[in-house]
Amino acid sequence: MRFDPLRALALLRAGASDPSVEFREAQEEAIRHVVEGRGPLLVVQRTGWGKSFVYFIATKLLREGGAGPALLVSPLLALMRNQLEAARRMGLRAEAIHSDNKGEWREVIERIHADEVDLLLISPERLGNEQFNQEALQHLAGRVSLVVIDEAHCVSDWGHDFRPHYRLIQRTLGALPKNVRVLATTATANHRVSEDLKSVLGAALTVRRGPLGRPSLKLQTIGLRSQAERLAWLADRLVELPGSGIIYTLTVRDARLVADWLSAQGHVVAAYFGESEARPALEDALLKNKVKALIATTALGMGFDKPDLGFVVHFQAQGSPVAYYQQVGRAGRAVSHAYGVLLSGAEDDEINDYFIRSAFPTPAEVEAVLDALDVAPEGLTVNELTLAVNITRGRIERTLLLLSLESPAPIVQEGGRAIRTIAPLAQPFWERARRLTELRRAEQQQMSDYARLTSGHMEFLIAALDGDPSPHQGPALPELLTSVSDATLQAALTFLQRTSVPIEPRRQWPAGGLPTMKVKGRIKAEHQAQPGRALCVWGDAGWGALVKRGKYRDGHFPDELVKAASRLVQEDWRPDPPPEWVTCVPSARHPDLVPDLARRIAAALGLPFALTLGATGVRPEQKHQRNSAHQGKNLDGAFSLIAAPPPGPALLIDDMVDSRWTLTVAAYLLRAAGAGDVYPLALSVTLGEE
Repeated sequence: MRFDPLRALALLRAGASDPSVEFREAQEEAIRHVVEGRGPLLVVQRTGWGKSFVYFIATKLLREGGAGPALLVSPLLALMRNQLEAARRMGLRAEAIHSDNKGEWREVIERIHADEVDLLLISPERLGNEQFNQEALQHLAGRVSLVVIDEAHCVSDWGHDFRPHYRLIQRTLGALPKNVRVLATTATANHRVSEDLKSVLGAALTVRRGPLGRPSLKLQTIGLRSQAERLAWLADRLVELPGSGIIYTLTVRDARLVADWLSAQGHVVAAYFGESEARPALEDALLKNKVKALIATTALGMGFDKPDLGFVVHFQAQGSPVAYYQQVGRAGRAVSHAYGVLLSGAEDDEINDYFIRSAFPTPAEVEAVLDALDVAPEGLTVNELTLAVNITRGRIERTLLLLSLESPAPIVQEGGRAIRTIAPLAQPFWERARRLTELRRAEQQQMSDYARLTSGHMEFLIAALDGDPSPHQGPALPELLTSVSDATLQAALTFLQRTSVPIEPRRQWPAGGLPTMKVKGRIKAEHQAQPGRALCVWGDAGWGALVKRGKYRDGHFPDELVKAASRLVQEDWRPDPPPEWVTCVPSARHPDLVPDLARRIAAALGLPFALTLGATGVRPEQKHQRNSAHQGKNLDGAFSLIAAPPPGPALLIDDMVDSRWTLTVAAYLLRAAGAGDVYPLALSVTLGEE
């Protein structure tokens, strides 16, 4: 098809709402490549370059030339919303099919059948959806003129555990006409990712790679090992950072923690993470500079577009230069200067190690799942699998998903049930898992090296992304101070020691119930524990070190923890109605540790202590039970009532909370025997996968 440069420029100006705008370097060439059908194209350009204009203008020109509609695979709903608005500004009839608009699917599919859709946006998961494939994709297959793969690095093994359904793109392309145009776009693709994309999109893939340098970004690394030091640094320096920005954390827990701390210090910030229902409102607040910063997990990444973002700070190091460049590159896109600061900490490697380990199931986990399905011809639900295998629910779901995406697949998922096929799990699955793990270890080491840099930060990142690492000139911004004030550091330490963790009560017995206790289904409200509290998360700053030392080295918890626990109850928590007596969870392994702690807390609160529960024997430790069903059943009959409980509200003490089943069973026995409200109080909680 012939490319019309004047029409392309007119479309650019319409889409940008700027009659004087001109194409950026290589934009027009990329559009021409697609329209003229010169083969699959990968465009690697930094964020803000205008990759979306390439596929929108190409789609519009193809449609005006009589070609069929385009299919755009896009990973995030926020990104998809922005793309829909931008496409429609250019006069494209754009529609989307994703998990959040199921009520609109039928209408969109009818428009597809009537050829009233120029551009269809889908999430990669739709490619694995039978209804979409039958009702939409099969109808489009013979007419689609262009397939666009946005954030194409997710096709590579680099993104395997981020959005594994991207692997279905190769299968989808194989079912489309051989002459279909293919455009892949991303801001981050080193040579390894490019080679992976060639294996999916074809060896004839043309790669157009732009410069990776960001002249508006002042990059800096500051090593502050403790969370208290990093919290203090943020409180001291946030006011010095220009405009508004993003502070990234690796976990939801830390996003909340940092947001609570900075808010207490008078800064206008908010926590942002995937489970938050207020995400659109928070995005709007940052766009309109109503907050100084959002404290965010990676949920605020691709798809969020604020060109004048003044800073991006990382509370912990990301696991790879690719991921870090993607996030820090959100700053300074349409301003002359912005800061990108990495605050590396002691917990970085531990958290990133977890992400690497959990990317693929282990051979033992795969064997256990397949063995369970081998003896279940009708298949098993995830709930049934949690009873059959001692694996976390999340890892069971992960295993099922990854195995179902193999070709040939050793399992299929139909009607909510996983069913074993005759296909074995091929060796390439394990080879890919080994290769990816090794690559991520190398990328993790690259980030450790980056965190120790004192200069040359942008050059380092560009080299890690296989770009041209020639000397980079950043903005003339001063280095931010690396020190923290003694007063703020002490305030941060006090904050960490006054921050408690909620313990939510369980309201449902595990699948299959607890036969010895003769309970199943929903836990009656009058037998449930009340919401409880813990002093800290295991291993966290604050009280974590004292809890660990007391449990595993000294066999005795220090007075500081007793004082902190009693202060938590009296000053910060204040249960209502207040507890009238104290008891504790029994342990056959450590019979004196928790009762001693509970007696001392009772004395500090001026309440009587009553030993009401006993252990019936030594059970396997809860930390070795990997899912809720196994954790619950491990405690079936583990405790017995050895004394009648007093009738009033009780404080139920334990040292560690893992599955919450220990507290659930203990509270049930106390409530069933006539005790009042039961408030769990623990020194520490572990944040396992469940």
